[in-house]
Amino acid sequence: MSCEKCELHKTRTNVVFGDGPPDAGILFVGEGPGEQEDLSGKPFVGRGGKLLDQYLEIAELSREKNVYIANIVKCRPPQNRDPKPEEQETCINWLREQTRILQPQIIVCLGRVAAQRLISPNFLVTKEHGEFIEKSGILFMGTFHPAALLRDPRRKEDALADFLALRAKAAELGIIDFIE
Repeated sequence: MSCEKCELHKTRTNVVFGDGPPDAGILFVGEGPGEQEDLSGKPFVGRGGKLLDQYLEIAELSREKNVYIANIVKCRPPQNRDPKPEEQETCINWLREQTRILQPQIIVCLGRVAAQRLISPNFLVTKEHGEFIEKSGILFMGTFHPAALLRDPRRKEDALADFLALRAKAAELGIIDFIE
C-alpha cells in the first residue's frame, strides 16, 4: 500500500489492489483503476463496474463467491490513460503474486491492455474475444472492457456471448454448478 516504485503513486488517492474471495476460481484483470476506483480503493466500482456486475450475474458469477478482480497496475494513471509499458512492468509482479496465491482456473482479461499483456502482444479483442487459450495450466480469455462497452454499446451482444461461454467453461470446470 506504500509502493512508490513508479510515478503513478504521486497522483493516486488509493492503491487498488484487488477484491474478491481468496478461493475464487476466476480472476478478472483490467488495465488499471479509474477515478471511482481510485477514490474507493476497490476495482470496477464505477459505471463500468456496474455493467460488469450485470454480466457476472448473467453468467451466474459474483465477486462474493467465485470471482476475484484485479488490474495490471494498482494505481490510477492520470486522466485514465493507458498504463505505460514501464508502469506495467513495475507493477506486474503484484499481479503475478496475486495469481500465485489465488491459483485461478480461468483468467479473463478485460480489454486490450490486459489481453496484450497477459495473452499475447498481438491480441485483438475485436477478433479474438471469447476464445479460451491455455497458458501454463490456466485458461485465458480476452473480452471487451466494460468502459469500452459503454462507449460502443454495439459490442454488448459480443460481450454477452463471451460471458455465456465463460459460464459454460466455469460449469465444465466445477467453478459453478452445472447448467443445463
